[in-house]
Amino acid sequence: MLVFDQLKKNDPHLRVLTIGVLCGLGILLAGLWNVQVFSHGRYKENQMAQAYRTVRIPAIRGKIVDRNGTPLAENQPSYNLNIYLDELRDQFKTEWRKSDPKRSDPKQKLKRSEIASLEVASRCRVISNMVQHISDVVQYPIPFTEGQFLKHYTNSLALPMPVLLRLNPEQIARYEESAGNQLALDLEIQPARFYPNKGIGAHVLGFLLRDDSSAEDEESFFNFRMPDYRGRVGIEGAFDVELRGKAGIKSVLVNSLGYRQSENIWSPAEPGKNVILTIDLEVQKAAEIALRGAVVAEPPVCGSAVVMDPRNGDILAMVSVPGYDPNIFIPRISHEDYQPLTNKVLKPQFNRATQGNYAPGSIFKIVVGMAALEAGLDPNEKIYNQPNPRDPAHGHIMVGKHPVKDTAPPGEYNFKLAFMKSSNTYFITQGLRYGLDGVMKLGQRLHLGELTGLSTRQENSGTFLSYQAVRRAWSDGDTANVCIGQTPIEVNPLQIAVLISSIANGGKVLWPRLVDRVEPQEYMGEEMVTRFEAGKLRDNLGISQRTLDIVRDAMRADVEDEGGTGAATRIQGFRVCAKTGTAQIKNTRGQTTDHTTWYASYGPYEDPRYVVIVMIEGGSSGGGTCGPVARKIYETLIKRETQRGPKGSVLAKKD
Repeated sequence: MLVFDQLKKNDPHLRVLTIGVLCGLGILLAGLWNVQVFSHGRYKENQMAQAYRTVRIPAIRGKIVDRNGTPLAENQPSYNLNIYLDELRDQFKTEWRKSDPKRSDPKQKLKRSEIASLEVASRCRVISNMVQHISDVVQYPIPFTEGQFLKHYTNSLALPMPVLLRLNPEQIARYEESAGNQLALDLEIQPARFYPNKGIGAHVLGFLLRDDSSAEDEESFFNFRMPDYRGRVGIEGAFDVELRGKAGIKSVLVNSLGYRQSENIWSPAEPGKNVILTIDLEVQKAAEIALRGAVVAEPPVCGSAVVMDPRNGDILAMVSVPGYDPNIFIPRISHEDYQPLTNKVLKPQFNRATQGNYAPGSIFKIVVGMAALEAGLDPNEKIYNQPNPRDPAHGHIMVGKHPVKDTAPPGEYNFKLAFMKSSNTYFITQGLRYGLDGVMKLGQRLHLGELTGLSTRQENSGTFLSYQAVRRAWSDGDTANVCIGQTPIEVNPLQIAVLISSIANGGKVLWPRLVDRVEPQEYMGEEMVTRFEAGKLRDNLGISQRTLDIVRDAMRADVEDEGGTGAATRIQGFRVCAKTGTAQIKNTRGQTTDHTTWYASYGPYEDPRYVVIVMIEGGSSGGGTCGPVARKIYETLIKRETQRGPKGSVLAKKD
């Protein structure tokens, strides 16, 4: 009321002020009416035309490192060149105007589908010209098709269109110098899986395949998914959840045409964890080089080597050759790279250390010998090896009406000499005398015919004797085959490593360990670290110290004494204990051929720290083919110990 009272007093200044305020209020009300009423339809239509698109952002994959922290699988920056189509809308319009048929003939009428097709063609020309320009700049031919553009424009318009992936440093420099200022182009940096040692340890590590799907505990619906990978086998496969991390989510606001307007990170990606293995990279390299260099009649070498710590079951090296380079699977494996992996003879993807089923040959005489000693065998008792009438320089034994050849010469053999010469006659005689009950019990305690539980998704259990088979239909010939490591027994090199470890460590049958721990990329406290127990006991041989001592002494003699088949690993100052083996099979024409050669060993004799197993397909003999490979591995182990001091070894752990 006070204002109106003043107005009645004819105050000109107040009147002007009042009129100004009322005019302002009028303008404000008019604007509100325009927005709320007059332009309501347009704003509503625009709001409806805008929409959010959710995009899955893959996390940075965790590293795989060896026991010393050396990377076996890591990430390196991948430089990718993309085109943002929303920045080219003006160029699309300009190109359309140039090619619009109405420009030359205003009266021409076109169908909507024809206009759409011409618009697509004009956009495609813009992109094609830009791709050609980029190709000229980086001096690299970039393939481009209208179908490629149309697929992206139709399905992924809100995302940048990839043009060239994984640019090398020279291409990056050329791009930055000549084309780096174009708004529509963007040099994006993305982490890419990288295996710095190429094929070294490939079967342990495994490989990745393109897989953009969601994990079980993350949101499953996304409009778009950025490139991601999933581990298939090896550590990459078994620990994929831990290594892969948790994907992030970003939202992209698009307009009615589908072009990006803005974007916002809803949930950042959480990087994957690192997996620390028990593998020692230098030992792994040495084992692989030595194995590939083995002398075989028909190269390339097909075989495996396992190095294990008998005190705790840690696997220091696990090699299978031939192999492959897991880098070829990133970003996608080509047809040329894939073809060699399908070779049915070489089987590069086949992990012979854990997936192979092989007859153990004479190395199984260790088990037969232990069973006979436990049953009462006198190791000094001698068995005469009769000369083979067809080959007087070697012996033989008659099992029923069937002769079994012996590579050992005729003569008398006690346990040690029979072990050194790998006499078939001696061990078949003892097997027939004492039966297979003790052998079967030892095999069960060693868990032959069972999985070792290794985290690689690449394991076969092999086969072993069953009481049902022995009771159902069994002959002395079958027993003879078992005593020399032939059918029906099948093992893999890792199982033999567990067997030899149990002899070296005093009878403990351990679970082999390949992974030491899983931990975040940045240390966040011990509670965030998952550790895997070392020296986990699976079983016990349950044999006497007397039996162990006799077998150990025989294995030592096989290397050190004159005439032993394991002489290849005779090393001054480092006493190795070994047993060699050669398993034979019949080919399709019924001919007996050497198939698998073995060298099973541990050392040093006084303080066992290493178990070295070498298996080669198609070798001439265990001592001649596999022995030199084992020797090179031991030389590397000794060198590593020397480098780390008198108390050091490759088994030393880093906190």
